Amino acid sequence: MKEGRSTSDDAKDEFVRDINVLIERLVSKMGDDRRTSLNKVAEKMFELRRRGKAKINHSAMEILSAAHLLRSGYEVDVERELDEVLVCDVYGMKGGGVHIIEVETGFTPPEAALDPQRYLRARAVSKIARYSKYADRFSLATPMYNILDIPMPLLKPPRERHGQEIAELKQLCDIYYTRPPIAVEELTNSRLHSVLVLDIDNMTVWEFSPEQYHEKVLTHVLFK
Repeated sequence: MKEGRSTSDDAKDEFVRDINVLIERLVSKMGDDRRTSLNKVAEKMFELRRRGKAKINHSAMEILSAAHLLRSGYEVDVERELDEVLVCDVYGMKGGGVHIIEVETGFTPPEAALDPQRYLRARAVSKIARYSKYADRFSLATPMYNILDIPMPLLKPPRERHGQEIAELKQLCDIYYTRPPIAVEELTNSRLHSVLVLDIDNMTVWEFSPEQYHEKVLTHVLFK
């Protein structure tokens, strides 16, 4: 470490370096005409980092998800406020329509050490319930080394969910989310439109419908 510098300063420099490398890789794949939009996203990440509100793993996934929306013609923003308490990871707008993406890294806190799978299942449910009402399309994004454990009722359209299924989702969420609790109405009307699988190494994104994600991933790895 250089004299007069703190480890936190070095970490900030590493964050900026890694984000800049990521942007250059994306520009090389997408074309230089995307540089301005990607730099705008990067600058917001740098500001969040200066305030101690960004970590490199999650930020890299947000930027890759934002780039995926840019390819589809969306204008993008990151860490966008939706209401007084809710901030979404990626916010895209195109033709008056809104596409929100929430990134799930698979991280579990120490207090969930003895029930990590249940915790992550509840977390996925809570995100679909809370965020999808603000979007015309809502997606969860996750790295390819993580598997999203999404309960079957939320892989179906709202009209196909039964009362008992909603009650079970509510019971699951109430274990972890009480301030505020997840409302029955949110669980009833929420909609997951797609799952993004992120390959950070190769700057690649695969987008699956909920049905495709269930068929290609969940049925092969989750034993229920």
